[in-house]
Amino acid sequence: MRSRPSVGFTEDVKQRNLLGIALFAALCLAGLVSPTSAQNRSVFAPPLDLNNPPADAEKSASGLISKVLTPGRGTEHPLITDMVTVEYTGWSSDGTLQDSTASRAKPNMFPLNRTALKGWEECVQLMVIGEKRRCWMPEPLAYNGAAGRPKGQMVFDIELLDTHGNPTAPPAELKAPAADAKRTSTGLAYKVLRPGTGTRHPAGRDKVVVHYTGWTTNGKAFDTSLTRGEPVTLGLDEVIKGWGEGLQLMVEGERTRFWIPQDLAY
Repeated sequence: MRSRPSVGFTEDVKQRNLLGIALFAALCLAGLVSPTSAQNRSVFAPPLDLNNPPADAEKSASGLISKVLTPGRGTEHPLITDMVTVEYTGWSSDGTLQDSTASRAKPNMFPLNRTALKGWEECVQLMVIGEKRRCWMPEPLAYNGAAGRPKGQMVFDIELLDTHGNPTAPPAELKAPAADAKRTSTGLAYKVLRPGTGTRHPAGRDKVVVHYTGWTTNGKAFDTSLTRGEPVTLGLDEVIKGWGEGLQLMVEGERTRFWIPQDLAY
């Protein structure tokens, strides 16, 4: 971040010393602990309605059945091309645990259109951030008879922690700031894409945890933390001037786009 050309950044910020919940992978990476044995048994045990979805569950035309376990916040649904950050646990129809992020004590981040299960793609697109949903996926929407994979229905409990657009797709407002962008006295332009959940702003020497994508004016994504699946920890006194100034405008959980002029960049 100190030697590449830069124009636009989209960033999510989390102050290291904040205790509130951020709206990105950093929120989970900062606060997860290894589950206890009792917690494991509770999380990994198949649900009582494994093979009998409740009467109030939703059913789609494809055959997917789902039920909201915990409501989310906002109205933003993931697109099929988005990268999503999720916690999940899945069982085959005989109650066998197939996979769970709880066993790794870490959420999973991946492009939604790269999952092997069509039911996953459909179910997650129904969700909003913060929502937890149970999804019953019939075999055609699950592994569909693939060799070495579980047969029959699969059931997943999925919690959507965050969603990000494909970093290789540049924003439409690339060569010039958006009409409603704000400007600072230094010439930095910025626009809040998603309000934060915190109230404190990082100061000049604070350490922050961020996800980001940077594009040049020709639309090339020259650097992104998203494809690495991990946020970056950095000091505000270690980055280009535009970052140092812009991040201090943000609060925990916020997503902001910056247009950084050359004298504040590299």
